Amino acid sequence: MSTQPVAADPAITGWSDKDFTERVRIATNAYVLQGLDYPAAAYVFHAVKLLLLAAGWMFWVRFTPGLGTLAGFTPWVFEPIAFQKAFLWGCMFEVMGLGCMSGPLGLKLWPPFTAGVHFLWPGTVKLPCFPDLPYLGGTRRTLLDVTLYALLLAAFVNALTRPAIGAWHLAPIVLLVVLCGLGDRTIFLAARVEHHFAMIVCFLFAGSWIAACKWVQLAIWFWAGVSKLTVAFGYVVPIMTANNPLLKNPELRKRLFRSYPDDLTPSLLAKTMAHAGTFLEFAAPLTLVFVTHDGPLLWLGMTFVVLLHGFILSNLPLAAVFEWNVLSVYAAFFLFVGHPTVSLFDVGSVPLALYLVVALLVLPVLGNVAPRRVSFLVAMRYYAGNWAWNAWLFRDGSHEKLHRLKRAGKLLLEQQKRFLPAEQAQQADAAFLAFRTMHLQGRILGMLLPRMTDGVPFQRWTYADGETVAGSILGWNFGEGHLADERLIDSIREQCGFEDGELRVICVEAQPILGSTLHWRIVDGKRGQLAEGHAALSDLARRKPWDCGVA
Repeated sequence: MSTQPVAADPAITGWSDKDFTERVRIATNAYVLQGLDYPAAAYVFHAVKLLLLAAGWMFWVRFTPGLGTLAGFTPWVFEPIAFQKAFLWGCMFEVMGLGCMSGPLGLKLWPPFTAGVHFLWPGTVKLPCFPDLPYLGGTRRTLLDVTLYALLLAAFVNALTRPAIGAWHLAPIVLLVVLCGLGDRTIFLAARVEHHFAMIVCFLFAGSWIAACKWVQLAIWFWAGVSKLTVAFGYVVPIMTANNPLLKNPELRKRLFRSYPDDLTPSLLAKTMAHAGTFLEFAAPLTLVFVTHDGPLLWLGMTFVVLLHGFILSNLPLAAVFEWNVLSVYAAFFLFVGHPTVSLFDVGSVPLALYLVVALLVLPVLGNVAPRRVSFLVAMRYYAGNWAWNAWLFRDGSHEKLHRLKRAGKLLLEQQKRFLPAEQAQQADAAFLAFRTMHLQGRILGMLLPRMTDGVPFQRWTYADGETVAGSILGWNFGEGHLADERLIDSIREQCGFEDGELRVICVEAQPILGSTLHWRIVDGKRGQLAEGHAALSDLARRKPWDCGVA
């Protein structure tokens, strides 16, 4: 199946000679009218992948006699073993890199999947939790790392093929995820430690794991709502909706912004849509938390859940979060419709209760107050437009030094060149630059560009978003800017041997929930940090995506 992007507009010539302002202005205006403009085959690819997730789940459930068949689907879908295998399979699916941020909507045109290969390849780059930790530290994957990851996959298969799942099947998975995560925190995040892995921990330790899993799912929705309490979220919805290939009406697309093409701040319509989404993310958990039996309150809460995830899925969003949304809807039906009378206070395990307090309360609070300390995934701050992010600029083709690294996939621009002539590939690649600079946080790039390039014309630099850099160098990415910051630069500096000024990176931290500024750093690939400061969100809101320099 072809997943190549639609060719860039051949009528636009001399793209390599255009400066930052020209490129971003052209790319953002085009983005409003067509989004990233992938062909239908790209969406078919993700639909097939979602069907394979469902088919795989049914395959694993069939190891329990009498379950997993299409005939009589309704009775067995609410069986506890079916739910357990859904999240075990979902966790395995994600840790192999088959879920979020895979395929064309995950900015992986070819190959569409990289994480599984990367994690099984000795010598690839990794980011350990503790670089100096004996055996599991270091910046290159060892045979021990590879062995632990292979054992993790085997442990998943062992549990999934059992007619019934017990502690002896779950304990190796929990232990191996922790060990793999110590060796490479990328694997920890890929396993969706805050959701899929948390559910597995509940299966293992809870007296009533259904009660414990209810807490996990309620926390997912609640903290997602908290993350939207920032001015940045108003920019997210119109950008997401403008990338919806099902939205064909150009006038409606333009109405998402204040005054197309000159003012691309969110319109009143877009802000209203954003507020509606925030309402649903709070309304769902704050309704379902009080459900103790079948009745109107249960179905009101479920209506909020379906509206919330239905809106996300209907937009066919970038990052390919389809599997996660479908699993969340299934979790809602299983936990609250299938078992409405199970009390939230039936967890039945003091150690697990302590784990849930830390995972579902302490870490999300810390992640919102001090976002540099906690991954946005662990803090459950989903798609809020308020993330750490990075922009990598390579001077005079120095991005080719990344070829010295063992990696399963190349940068997005290099993937584009597989399908398009070089000039058109640059133009197509600028669509993601447009996506980034249209966000409130992304406008800091233009503000800092003159400082980070030392006056060298933009035409001599190759821009790569940190998202695509992490996906290439680490094999996995999902909006986690902490995977492509100074620590990644330190990890590859010796192998790549960048000269002074060949690589410049801006690292932008997320806005603390009680703050109004963004902390930024400018880092050189050889010398390290060159400058740092804070940018006020109010200043960024007054900028156009294509503005260059401090006004």
